[in-house]
Amino acid sequence: MPSDRRFVIEPQGLPDLPGMMLATLAALRHLGGSGSIQEIDETVIEMEGLPEAEQSISMPNNEQRLKVNYYLSWARTYLRRGGAVENSARGVWAITEAGSAIHDRAPVAAIVETVQAEEREKARRKRKAKEAVAQAPGGVDVVIEAADAGPAGEEDWKTALLSVVGAMPPDAFERLSQRLLREAGFTRVEVRGKTGDGGIDGLGVLRVNLVSFQVYFQCKRWKGGVGAKEIRDFRGALQGRADKGLFITTGHYTPAATDEATRDGAIAIDLIDGDRLCDLLKENGLGVATEMVERVRIDGRWFDGV
Repeated sequence: MPSDRRFVIEPQGLPDLPGMMLATLAALRHLGGSGSIQEIDETVIEMEGLPEAEQSISMPNNEQRLKVNYYLSWARTYLRRGGAVENSARGVWAITEAGSAIHDRAPVAAIVETVQAEEREKARRKRKAKEAVAQAPGGVDVVIEAADAGPAGEEDWKTALLSVVGAMPPDAFERLSQRLLREAGFTRVEVRGKTGDGGIDGLGVLRVNLVSFQVYFQCKRWKGGVGAKEIRDFRGALQGRADKGLFITTGHYTPAATDEATRDGAIAIDLIDGDRLCDLLKENGLGVATEMVERVRIDGRWFDGV
């Protein structure tokens, strides 16, 4: 690894988590102290000079999840639990005073060691509780509180959702995109279907205050990365027709595709990847429900005194 790189991403094995944590703190400083997940990830990749080959490596068990983004999620989780960063309900992450003082490897390595020790202790207490329950009269069960799972819990439901969406027929996915746009405030949303219209799947009108924009969209059920070529082809179909374009995919976008989508002097194209698609479906209650679970705790010892 070059001396100025803090971490590398390889198909096998775990990346250097303390290095990723340092890179995250550096990115937040560069962003002025706070940033969205996308801003932080993109800034880390740019500042570290991560080659496109490393950026494109997927998780072994999930082709739709990039390895660098997954482990940067863990880096943020460890930093938050170590008090170096904080995050708001709106998904904005900010560096704390304690995080601002971290510039070398030793403090982040100490955070990793502390968090892992806490997880081991939680696992030990959980085992002890289960053993106590098994020995209690009548085999009374209890609810064990889950440990902080970091991004893993989010990974589970999004992976499951993308599997369902990815199995939809193309026309059904187009109708789902149509419904999502309507929920987001678009009007006159049309799905054109297989018209040979240069890759355009539909269009809608978005009104912002007194101004309306005609937006054409394309939706693709992809497992891998959408590249710059697909963005250029879509933009070519938009010429002379639309004010903006919207590309929706179940996969992800390469850095070149992201750059192409916002190229100066060209029609702007907004990008929704699989991760953001899951969030939008959840926010709008489209096939995704968030439930409040009642936890019931039973004290087996109480019954011994009856």
